[in-house]
Amino acid sequence: MAVHSKYRDEYCGAVTESLLEQTISIVGWVHRRRDHGGVIFLDMRDRAGMLHVVVDPHTPEAFGTAD
Repeated sequence: MAVHSKYRDEYCGAVTESLLEQTISIVGWVHRRRDHGGVIFLDMRDRAGMLHVVVDPHTPEAFGTAD
């Protein structure tokens, strides 16, 4: 499924290990957010599936947004 646009690089359900260490853009909504003592977990969802995102406190800008 080709999805490359100015808003997203991949659908959440299409993200695989082949994209490790790469920066990608996704578009969707937060299905669930959990804060486990400093590490925030986000379940991002779009029409293709769900992506589990881990936000590390060592990335202050991302952590502030997720918080």
